[in-house]
Amino acid sequence: MKAEGYEARTRLVQIQRRASEDELRELEREYCSWGDTVHYLETPKFFARCEGSYLYDDDGRPYLDLQMWYSAASFGYANERLQAALKRQLERLPQLACQYLHAEKVLLAAAIARLNESKFGLKGRVHFNVGGAQAIEDSLKIVRNETGKSLVFAFMGSYHGRTLGASAITSSYRYRRRYGHFSDRAHFVPFPYCFRCPYGKRRDDCGLYCVEQFARLFETEYHSFWDAKAGECEFAAFYIEPIQGTGGYIVPPPGYFRALKRILDEHKILLVDDEIQMGFYRAGKFWAIENFDVAPDIIVFGKALTNGLNPLSGIWAREELISPAKFPPGSTHSTFSSNPLGTAIGLETISMLEEKDYEEITRRKGGYFLDRLRELQRRYPKVIGDVDGMGMALRIEICAEDGYTPDRELTDRIFAEGLRGDLDGRGRKMGLVLDIGGYYKNVFTLAPCFDITYEEIDLAIDLLDQLIRRCAPDRT
Repeated sequence: MKAEGYEARTRLVQIQRRASEDELRELEREYCSWGDTVHYLETPKFFARCEGSYLYDDDGRPYLDLQMWYSAASFGYANERLQAALKRQLERLPQLACQYLHAEKVLLAAAIARLNESKFGLKGRVHFNVGGAQAIEDSLKIVRNETGKSLVFAFMGSYHGRTLGASAITSSYRYRRRYGHFSDRAHFVPFPYCFRCPYGKRRDDCGLYCVEQFARLFETEYHSFWDAKAGECEFAAFYIEPIQGTGGYIVPPPGYFRALKRILDEHKILLVDDEIQMGFYRAGKFWAIENFDVAPDIIVFGKALTNGLNPLSGIWAREELISPAKFPPGSTHSTFSSNPLGTAIGLETISMLEEKDYEEITRRKGGYFLDRLRELQRRYPKVIGDVDGMGMALRIEICAEDGYTPDRELTDRIFAEGLRGDLDGRGRKMGLVLDIGGYYKNVFTLAPCFDITYEEIDLAIDLLDQLIRRCAPDRT
């Protein structure tokens, strides 16, 4: 946390500010749509500045951020190297219609495609877009173009975005309820959520029972998915998150995805890997799917590629699915899809990832953070039912005194209390920024900055400890 010059910058912001916070809130109440997620909190929080692992309010008070813009700012807020790449591009080629080529697009696509070829032994191509949901839409077009089918599998607890197509394969009905009938809604399959096994099995002796249940769908044509005589499945693809994001950072058991992939290959079902939240080392590998020894047919990515500085997303697909003969010019289009600013930052991100061992960094720091969370769980067994994680994707499941029943009310209290900004940050008042996920909205999904220090991890544990004692004093 850098303090030099901050007071001067704060004074400048206060001088330049044309409206008080109360005036801004009144304007927001009257003119801003409430259709996004801001008003999940009754009084939304204003922030004025960001740097490293911290957000700052107008008073200069720091808030340690453990979710980093839903894992988009993995390399820290106001990352100097990535901002410098953005500034260079602003001065040289800030704008260009996507019907033309520029070097950054070509080099970034080549870097990702070559990397995937080295990892999976598969030749493929990269196609860019702006947001994660838009990239999901493009992947759906590739799937339909290849198979001629519109039905797909997805997991319960999945989150793939909120455009109409992405909402159809996102498991929450709440995201679809207002918008009529979704005839191509995915068929949702239980995710291997071992802490709350949907089949009531135990993690240590289930024998991957959940995979067996999926395989049974193809035993007979009367299960409605498979025509054994034609050797054809009604479903085109299975959309997965290797580690569920909004679903609660759930880590599947070893061997699960290998077993699932065998079934998909047998029935000629494509595997589409959504890495929007977990890609670029969040889960300890460049792609989270690498942790499970599976090669996907399509990868969808976004978020951390540009560290949130300029929206850019994309898909990588096997050559057989995306070659110019199969997916010709004009198959899809977005005005800002391969914009020069985003691709320039993305190219710098890839260069940065090649220079440092982020696999070692995220596994080492994530392992330390997870050990500290387990200490916290042992200290408060009547509050924390489960902690888990892979790399720097970590989860804290808040439960009732029995250690299992979801406690959404307490989770909401802890979340709101962290944003009050009156925790003791070792002699300084500060706040804690958390994100809530999970099937029952009782899970804190932690995605800290990769450059977080061990001292800041210890500070995070101290702040979480304070929040638990403050919000659940009768259980501590």
